[in-house]
Parts: sequence; structure tokens; C-alpha cells
Amino acid sequence: MTTDSAGPLRAALSTIERPPRADAVAAVASFVWRAMLRIKHVPDQLSDVTVFPLMMLVMFTYLFGGALAGSTGDYLQTVLPGILVLTVTMTTQSTAVALNADIGRGVFDRFRSLPIWQPAPLVGALVADVARYVIAASVIVGVGVLLGFRPGAGVPGLLAGVGLVLVFAWSLSWVWTTLALLARTPESVMFLAILVTFPLTFVSNVFIDPATLPGWLEAFVNVNPITQLVTAVRGLIHGMPAGTEVARVLGICAALVAVFGPLTMRLYRRER
Repeated sequence: MTTDSAGPLRAALSTIERPPRADAVAAVASFVWRAMLRIKHVPDQLSDVTVFPLMMLVMFTYLFGGALAGSTGDYLQTVLPGILVLTVTMTTQSTAVALNADIGRGVFDRFRSLPIWQPAPLVGALVADVARYVIAASVIVGVGVLLGFRPGAGVPGLLAGVGLVLVFAWSLSWVWTTLALLARTPESVMFLAILVTFPLTFVSNVFIDPATLPGWLEAFVNVNPITQLVTAVRGLIHGMPAGTEVARVLGICAALVAVFGPLTMRLYRRER
């Protein structure tokens, strides 16, 4: 290339210093913002954390309250923490469905080609989903208070119970993220996630006392992780002893992240 021909090329190139490479925190924040913008442009994505919790709380309180507890008011004090766990747990699959859809469209292939911290797209999506869980919890508690729910341990106990649910939901999201990297379609991700969460959440102590069940079913309910979580959340919200259950739930959360976190990242780096 001659000096004369190189002149226009140099003039077209920017002389501004290249910006520094984004660190891990900045990269994760960008993908959190991406997820928030998706909710902004497609607000019906919030139906599973607004309409669904409201429907579950009102329907089960007034359908079963009189039969199981003698009054809807008494039953509401017991069932609301359970429905809080049920609805938030069942919304954890949304990140995996969206992730699988992005993979199918080739979006994540472009993300992997960027000079960023590689786990940022996954971690950003999971962190953003915490906002969805907070919305679901706020809807349940807000409507519950209007219906007559009163936390026995006050606001601190309520916040502790909701916080434990959020930790469990975030940890469980790693399981569905792994599934999203293995499944072929978003529909299969949703089907398999529901296949697991439906029996775990409904065959638990969310709605009834396990002591009223047949012995073989009671044994399953008592070792069900959802039962442990519901018992812990009820204890925190109403000021009852639940230290053992809280410790078990935190142990389950740590195990889920320890197993499925590295597995998710290994699958993510794998050539698809």
C-alpha cells in the first residue's frame, strides 16, 4: 500500500483511545438491563408473577379455608407462606425457557464471541429474574394483607421468610438453566420443569397437614425439599422455631449451586 492510498484509510480510522474492556460486574449489569428491557417491551411476561399468584391465593383460600381450617381467616395465616413458596418456585423456569429460545436463535453464540466475562449472559439473566420473584412475593403478601393476613413475627420475620424463598428460587434456577442447555426446544424445557415442580410443590405441606395423609405419602412429603422450605418460611414469618429447617434449606441451596452452577458453565462453553 502506498503512502498516498494509506492517507484516506488513516483518516477514516478513529483516533480516540479504545475504551477499556468491561469487567465482570459491568458485563453482568448489562445483561441484567437487557432482561429488564425485555420485560418493559413485553409486559405480558409478568403474568406468571402477577395474575398467577393472585389467582392461587384467592382461589385456594376461599375454596379450602372453611373445610380445612374452619375459617378462611385462619387458613390464610397458614396457606399464604405456602403459596408464596409454590408460586415463586414455579416461576423459576422462565429464565430457562428464555435462555433456550435465545440459544435456538443464535443469540448466545454471538454473546460467546464478545470479549466479555463469559458467564455474564447467564448470571445476568439469573440476577434479573430475582426482580420477578420479588414482584410475585409482593403481590402475594400485598393481597394477603388486604384479605387479613398478619405475620406473627412482624415485618422483620416477613422479610426473612421472603428472603429465604428468593435464595431458594435463585438456587433452583441453576437446575433449569442446565436443562435449557440440554433441551432442544423451549417447550421441552417448560414441560420437563413442570414435570418436576408440579409434584414437588403440590405433594407437600403447602395446603394440608402431612399427618392427615397415608403413611407412605406422608413419608415422601416430610423429606420433600419444598416441605422443608414451607416449614422454614412459616416459622420465620410467624415467629415459630424453624432453625433446623432453615439450615436444611440453605444446605439444599448450596448443594444446588455447587452442582448445577459448574455444570451449567461447562455446558455453556461446550460447542453446540
